Amino acid sequence: MLRVAKPEGFGNVVLEETPLPPVGPREVRVQSKVSLISRGSEILRRYMREDAIDPAIMGYSLAGVVDAVGSEASERFQPGDRVVALAPHAQYVVQSIDSLDGSRIWPLPDDITFEEAAFLPLATSGVAWAAVPGIRPSHTVVIMGQGLVGNLVLQAARHHLYEQLIVVDAIEKRCQLALEMGADLAINATKKDPVAQVLELTEGQGADIVFECVGGQPGLTSFTQAQEMLRDGGTLHLIGLYHGQPLPLDASKIQRRRLLGGLYGEDPRNIILARTIELVQAGRIRVKPLISHRFPYREAKAAFDLLYERLAEAMGVLLIWDE
Repeated sequence: MLRVAKPEGFGNVVLEETPLPPVGPREVRVQSKVSLISRGSEILRRYMREDAIDPAIMGYSLAGVVDAVGSEASERFQPGDRVVALAPHAQYVVQSIDSLDGSRIWPLPDDITFEEAAFLPLATSGVAWAAVPGIRPSHTVVIMGQGLVGNLVLQAARHHLYEQLIVVDAIEKRCQLALEMGADLAINATKKDPVAQVLELTEGQGADIVFECVGGQPGLTSFTQAQEMLRDGGTLHLIGLYHGQPLPLDASKIQRRRLLGGLYGEDPRNIILARTIELVQAGRIRVKPLISHRFPYREAKAAFDLLYERLAEAMGVLLIWDE
């Protein structure tokens, strides 16, 4: 079979042949249909590295059909079942049914397409992150960054009662999409000072909750801005990663405020997934508008290059594994 790999060298994404993985007694093998490329982890954490990356972590969000089932896994899965799995980009993947919280492979309802299903692991995180700070009807909520993560946090937060929901991004196309997905206001950080805008909209008080969803180098600036726009007693929920250097945490600006680090809350992940599936089925979380590109899996290199070289054009980039 073929899988996506990244040997030594910046941007060196290739397809490599590898034996079909065997299936253990409590494992399930899946024939892939669609997998999602995440710009945050896969570009900033993998593509841009000079060293080789373990193929087992090249990708994490995949939908497909069960191909084979271990002798002790047949009570939960059967060949032909539609599933979503946390698994790398490959024609076939194997996943255990014994993860601690049941969050590695799940049955997929018939009314969710494989393309939609590829977003479910990330959408599940968005639902969990949005629930943690405790949004209230009087709150002004700001989401910094409107890539896939930020947009899914936006869609999840939209179902909580709040005073106003504001997003910030430096790409106009993403700002417009956020408005279509339920934001009350979108601030283009290249045109207006987001801190000044938020303070003006809150009569100088600042936001009650700020979700910081900007990763990489731009996240250094947005993290500073998030601290500056947060009101006394407010919560900054840091979700963005891969900044490349320590974040500029200002002790004087975080006093009397709460800083969280990507918390999922107390509910098991399989419970949050079930909640997310219901939201997708009801059309309350929409992932189809987030799909910007589809590539045959044999063009995986071009898909990764697009996300690195032409970020303003790309959102959800899918690899299609059907021949």
